Amino acid sequence: MVLIAVMSVLTGCAATGENLKGNVYKAGQINTAQAARGIKILKLMPAQIEVDNIQQKHQAEVAGGILGALAGGLGGGFGGIGTGGTIATTAGGGAIGVAAGSLVSDKALVEGVTIAYSENAKMFTSSQVGKLCEYKLGDAVVVSTTQNETRVQSNATCPVVK
Repeated sequence: MVLIAVMSVLTGCAATGENLKGNVYKAGQINTAQAARGIKILKLMPAQIEVDNIQQKHQAEVAGGILGALAGGLGGGFGGIGTGGTIATTAGGGAIGVAAGSLVSDKALVEGVTIAYSENAKMFTSSQVGKLCEYKLGDAVVVSTTQNETRVQSNATCPVVK
């Protein structure tokens, strides 16, 4: 039972990369002028983007430790092994839970799109976190919030699932 709870916590601890999408901005980037250029999207290809998952890994370790300690304490208490034994099973369960939580990777792969586009008769590519259906061939806008950063703005919408 505890193993199922720990595994459900661990599988729910993956970074989504939503903060890296082309249409997401930090507070300091809003209400400011940013360089934008018109582009023509020529090709769209699926991509996998590696994102940082360290925060979720830490959360899984903490949750695993708490669940493990709880399970160890309950097991020791119901097992009638005395206070010392219950303390030991609580500590052991907590350590096992933290170890299980550390199995969560510090990197995660999320869905992305590689966009090939033309600008001033040159071809470029930019990989974005997002879905293929958020983009279509044709005119689009690329925004640069910092040097060498490209945020290709979505020029399509995904169908709504009913």
